[in-house]
Amino acid sequence: METNDTVGFETVPKECENYVEQYVSGDQYKKDSAVIIDLALRYARNLKLDGDGKDIWVFDIDETTLSNLPYYAKHGYGTEPRDTTSMKEWFEESDAPAVPASLKLYNELLRLEIKVAFLTGKSESLKDATEINLKKSGYTKWEKLILKGSESPSKL
Repeated sequence: METNDTVGFETVPKECENYVEQYVSGDQYKKDSAVIIDLALRYARNLKLDGDGKDIWVFDIDETTLSNLPYYAKHGYGTEPRDTTSMKEWFEESDAPAVPASLKLYNELLRLEIKVAFLTGKSESLKDATEINLKKSGYTKWEKLILKGSESPSKL
C-alpha cells in the first residue's frame, strides 16, 4: 500500500494481515527502527545547543516510544475496525512495552543532557495511565507530557 493511497483508509486490508504481522513481529522492523534511531543519534550527538534551556527533543508516544503491538496482535494487526472502548482499556492497563530503539535514543539524549518531552493523541483522561506506562517502560524523566485537550474530538 502506498501512503498516497490511504485517503479514507479505515483498516489494513485483510489480505495484508500476515504481511503486517510478519513485518512488525520480525527482524525487519527492528532493523528499520535501528537505522532511523542511528540517524537520530548521529544528529543529536552533533547538535550545537545554545545552552539557554529552550532546546528540547519531542517524542511521539504511540508506536514510537511505546508499542501497542500486543493490542494489535489481538485485533488483527489493524484489519479490525478501531474499537475505542477496547483501545482505551488497553491504554489504562499501562502495559505497552518500550520500542527498544527509541528507548536507546531516549537514554542517549539524557546522557547528552538534552531535555525530552512526550506528545500523544490521547486525551487528558489517560494522563495518569500514560505516565505510569512511560515509567514502567524505562522512560522515567521528561520535561513535559503533551496530551489532547478535553475539548478535542478524539474519543481516546
